[in-house]
Amino acid sequence: MIPVPLLVHTLHFWLVCLLSVSTPTLATEWIDYPDDGTATLTHYTLPDGYIAACGCTGASTQYPTAAMSQYAYGSSTGYGPSCGRCFKITLLDSYTGTPPFFPNVTKSVVVKVTDLCPAGGAGWCSATPSKPNQSGKYINFDLAWPSAAIPNDFFPSDQALYGYTDFGVWNVSYQSVDCLTDWAGAKHAAALGSVDDGSSACCPANPTGSANDTCPSFSDDNGIPYVPIHLLAQWPPFAHKLPQPGHCDLR
Repeated sequence: MIPVPLLVHTLHFWLVCLLSVSTPTLATEWIDYPDDGTATLTHYTLPDGYIAACGCTGASTQYPTAAMSQYAYGSSTGYGPSCGRCFKITLLDSYTGTPPFFPNVTKSVVVKVTDLCPAGGAGWCSATPSKPNQSGKYINFDLAWPSAAIPNDFFPSDQALYGYTDFGVWNVSYQSVDCLTDWAGAKHAAALGSVDDGSSACCPANPTGSANDTCPSFSDDNGIPYVPIHLLAQWPPFAHKLPQPGHCDLR
């Protein structure tokens, strides 16, 4: 038999989840970002051949790719409108260095968005349309690095001054570019498009924003909300036992 307090807590949790499903603004209030601007850049490890959130082919990992922060990506899970887009990212200065580090060389890379960087807590990918991240930016690119497609010394540093070589977070500029002319993987057919394994995937070779070549929002289309974890934290029964950061598991 389920103890009464636990049952009450469980019912409260599902009530929060069901209420969030009936509130479409939680799932559709995405960031409408310009084609060119500034953002932050972090990096993460993406295994070779890995099929990420967009469902791009495994061969795409052999070329520069990145995940995009959730509210700019346009979906809380699965594919989103930013899938397949290509951006030229240029390092400006380090966010974490004190004083900030300004490289004396210009380092840029053209990436294809293949993955989602989920929101949660105060993470770098948690900017919303009304609240930027810690650096005041509304977009974070999470670069798949280290990568055979990007030099090991891509991120400049001054170890003698700072005592380390990886700043972790950079302020960058970004520019939307044509994937077929600017992304290194465009010359290799196997790196383009989506996996064909019967799963939900959407990774256009060169999305332009048209409905004919741009992915919809998987979470909007399937009624899957994003529930900010701070909302659940306001419910006393869950202050000590929250679900996975930012999400209600409705499966």
